[in-house]
Amino acid sequence: CSDSKALRSISTTIVEALLRKRAEENLKKALNDKEMLVREIHHRTKNNLMIMASLLNLTSADIEDEKAKEIFRQIQTRAKSMALIHEKLYRSDNFKQINFGDYIRHLARDLFNSFLRYPERVELVMELEDLNLDINTAIPLGLILNELLTNSMKYAFPNGEYGTITIKFFKKAENYLMIVDDDGIGLPSDLDVQKTDTLGLQLVKNLIGQIEGDMVVFRDDGTHITITFNEDDFLS
Repeated sequence: CSDSKALRSISTTIVEALLRKRAEENLKKALNDKEMLVREIHHRTKNNLMIMASLLNLTSADIEDEKAKEIFRQIQTRAKSMALIHEKLYRSDNFKQINFGDYIRHLARDLFNSFLRYPERVELVMELEDLNLDINTAIPLGLILNELLTNSMKYAFPNGEYGTITIKFFKKAENYLMIVDDDGIGLPSDLDVQKTDTLGLQLVKNLIGQIEGDMVVFRDDGTHITITFNEDDFLS
C-alpha cells in the first residue's frame, strides 16, 4: 500500500512537472510571438513613413513655387525623423525605449547633409549622453529636435559663413536637458518666439506641451535654445 502511494505521489509530481514545463513553453512562445508582432509593427510603420517621405519628395519635384516646395521638404524630414525612431526600435531588444543620444547622432548627421549648402564651413559638435527615453517622449522630442536643427542649418549661416552648431543632451538631477546652439546670425530681433505664428515654432511649442517641458531661448551671439523636461512627471 505504501509503495502504491509512493508511486502515485511520484506520478503526480512528474505530471505536475510536465504540465509546468508545457505552461512555461506556451508562455515563452506567446512572448516570442508578441515580440515578433511588435517588431513587425515598428518595421511596417517605418516603411510606411519612408514611403510617405519618398512620395513627398517625388511630388515636390513637380512644384515650381519654392515656398510650397520647402513646405513639402519640411514635412518629409518630419516623417523621416519619426521613421528613424521606429527603425531603431525595430532593431532593439527594448521595444518601449530608445537610446536617444544615438538617435540624435543619426538624425543630426542626416539633416546636416540635407540642409547645409556649405557643410564644410559649419562644424557640428555633439555632446550626448546615451540615455533611454520612452517612445511616447522620444517621438515628440525627435520632432522638436528636427525643427530646431533644420532652422539652424537653413537660416543661421545664410551666405556660407563659417560657424558651429552644438547639440547637447544629458540628465541633471531628475530633469533631461536638450540644448541646440549655433553662433550664426541669430533670430530676428522682432520675432517673439512665444507668439510667433510660423508653423515650425508653433509645432515646437505644441510638442513641448505634450512632454510637459519648458523652452528657454537666448539670442546672444547666435541662437541658444534649451529644452527641459522630466519624463517621470510626463508619463505618470
